[in-house]
Amino acid sequence: MVKKWTVTIPQLTGTEPRRAYIYLPESYDFDTERWYPVLYMFDGHNVFFDWDATYGKSWGLKEYMDATQTQMIIAAVECDRSPDNGRLSEYSPFDFSDPEWGSFQGRGRITMDWYVEEFKAFIDAHFRTVPDREATFIAGSSMGGLMSLYAVAAYNDVFSGAAALSPSLWVSPQKLYQLIRETRFAKGTRVYLDYGSEEVEFHSDMIKQFARVTQLLLEKHVLVTSRIVPGGDHSEASWEKQAPFYMEALLFENG
Repeated sequence: MVKKWTVTIPQLTGTEPRRAYIYLPESYDFDTERWYPVLYMFDGHNVFFDWDATYGKSWGLKEYMDATQTQMIIAAVECDRSPDNGRLSEYSPFDFSDPEWGSFQGRGRITMDWYVEEFKAFIDAHFRTVPDREATFIAGSSMGGLMSLYAVAAYNDVFSGAAALSPSLWVSPQKLYQLIRETRFAKGTRVYLDYGSEEVEFHSDMIKQFARVTQLLLEKHVLVTSRIVPGGDHSEASWEKQAPFYMEALLFENG
């Protein structure tokens, strides 16, 4: 089942309401002694239902989780959907400028502090979660993919794994590289990242940036799954098809 409710993030958008979502496995109601790992996700409106999604197509994760009987909770929050591109600011860890979109203050740390200190705390208090780092993951696409990489590095004491689909590596790549180089990743940290073969020319240095992030993570002994998706593009329909790959990368059994 998927439950919805309304939250505010005063540090970002004041009293403006936005939707929060939580997916609970079918076993949640009858297996009352069971506690579950949690995957936190960005762009919550795009995760479960087509009728909530920005472009009318979601990741379809409720159907995937039910069909595979994956025993994990998914908690997600809608982004800032204001017409002034607030999403680009709250989903960027770094200040950046873009010829098309202009200049933005990166408020990613504010966003992640809220996710960790308030949203995760709420989820852990109200649902049967395993709150430990080893059972806590984060995922997103595009700017949400960039935020997932940022989160697993800057908040590595909270998240043991991240899935970054089509991450916006073009946003201040040197600062991202520096963050990865300076992070002391805990043993067993795992990262999934991918790009679609049809989107790799969106930015001139995308392939180099993708390869560089992969290399840096490997040098830090992170367990990396790095893919170019044949025929993949920058869309929810494409990201929906990657669920088996990033779920396996995040949930694989150690030893």
